[in-house]
Amino acid sequence: MKRNKIALSGLALLGAVGLMLAGCSGGGDNGGGSSSGGDATAIIRTNGSEPQNPLIPTNTNEVGGGKILDSIFAGLVYYDGTGAPVNDMAESIVTNDPQNLTVTLKKGQKFTDGTEVKADNFIKAWNYGAKLSNNQLNSYFFEDIVGFSYDADSELTGLQKVDDYTFTIALSKPAADFALRLGYSAFFPLPDAAFTDMAAFGENPIGNGPYKLASTGAWQHNVQIDLVKNDDYQGGRTVENGGLSIIFYATQDAAYADLLGGNVDVIDGVPSSSLATFESDLGDRAVNQPAAVFQSFTIPSRLAHFSGEEGKLRRQALSMAINRPEITDTIFQGTRTPASDFTSPVIAGWSDSLTGADVLKFDADKAKELWAQADAISPWTGTFQIAYNADGGHQSWVDAVTNSVKNTLGIDASGAPYPTFKELRSAVTNRSIETTFRSGWQADYPGLYNFLGPLYATDASSNDGDYSNPEFDQLLTAGIAETDLETQNADFQKAQEVLLQDLPAIPLWYSNVTGGYAEGVNNVQFGWNSVPLYYEITK
Repeated sequence: MKRNKIALSGLALLGAVGLMLAGCSGGGDNGGGSSSGGDATAIIRTNGSEPQNPLIPTNTNEVGGGKILDSIFAGLVYYDGTGAPVNDMAESIVTNDPQNLTVTLKKGQKFTDGTEVKADNFIKAWNYGAKLSNNQLNSYFFEDIVGFSYDADSELTGLQKVDDYTFTIALSKPAADFALRLGYSAFFPLPDAAFTDMAAFGENPIGNGPYKLASTGAWQHNVQIDLVKNDDYQGGRTVENGGLSIIFYATQDAAYADLLGGNVDVIDGVPSSSLATFESDLGDRAVNQPAAVFQSFTIPSRLAHFSGEEGKLRRQALSMAINRPEITDTIFQGTRTPASDFTSPVIAGWSDSLTGADVLKFDADKAKELWAQADAISPWTGTFQIAYNADGGHQSWVDAVTNSVKNTLGIDASGAPYPTFKELRSAVTNRSIETTFRSGWQADYPGLYNFLGPLYATDASSNDGDYSNPEFDQLLTAGIAETDLETQNADFQKAQEVLLQDLPAIPLWYSNVTGGYAEGVNNVQFGWNSVPLYYEITK
């Protein structure tokens, strides 16, 4: 399946020394503004999932919480529908080399408690996220700032306030794409009120984005969260509706049934049971487009039989035992594409010709041979399982993958369902899970590094398999220091060739975003990262 390569404009901007993001405005690709005469007070009902944690930007690294945070907060920049960075709270972001940036804020931007967004709100929020004792899931994103430490509480001395609307960022090592990262939620500002009681703040966050919580208690846990338009927001994401109700469906089937029944306005996930029919069901209201989403399953090295040389052989055998083309055609009706690397075809630098990528191709004989070599080191015992969340529409593909493994290798293999995404993620992050588990990545920002650093670098925030390889880390460091995008991506491709040898996660496929919207709903655009641009939707 051919995929359009989008998101290149923003990456190209950041590949050159002397980046200046200045004077950017507008509300996205169509310039904002409702042309359909929609009801400006209408609430848009959409699907979501119960966030894993309270809504604190530096402690949210999953899709359910991220979808909410991106609506109620505004960072220095946001990404438009193609993935290009657009200034939001920033007036300008200027750098003359890959280690030093100067940020100037727009004046008069406010949080929903009426306080102004100033330099200190960014500096204090980032320091909170980086502090060891706060144990924030996104602390890794501050690693490159001078003063960061994994071993002790320390101040990010690389953040220096110049005045109320200006601060500088000094990096401990070159990071040519650092300005591009600044639209990710980890870099959102926090109001002073957050630091009085962060746990309470996470239940009723005070943001500065295009939406705000409808009221105290608007987050009904495991049910939904209600947002309304924030009239004080002055950024480019002009809201054309009255608010959002994000409903935490137990299954994708339930969300799709509600869409067909007119009880929900837009969804960004079609259940596998309906992939064959949703385009005919919805007509021109169906959405099926490439997105920066990668699917895999992770095998922690702490699991029996998956460390050392035995583990490497078993990982390769499992990968080659999976018939990806058959599964993507049968289960996903062509809405997925078998993976050839660890990133996404919509990101500059993606490759389908990496050395070692043959391990991602179905080869039953080779898989059996590798498994036998591993058995010669230590005979296999137990059951091979892939854990997944039952509320995410994953059962069909997990069953297909484990059946492929079972039929090829002749071992007992099955899925291990968790009722909710939150329960699965909690087991993964606290390391209590004792099986392999579904993983993957929906990009935080449109850069190749984002698919590699957070997931596989030593001690990275989303390195849930605790993978560590000095050669891989060195190639990442070399790549991110390059200001030439082509040279940078060449290092990242070499780093992926190390991953193809070690297979800390087994790449499966790239995802199209499949979704749709109801009758009477207009101006629906799905962005580069598969999330609808909610602020543009009218009905």
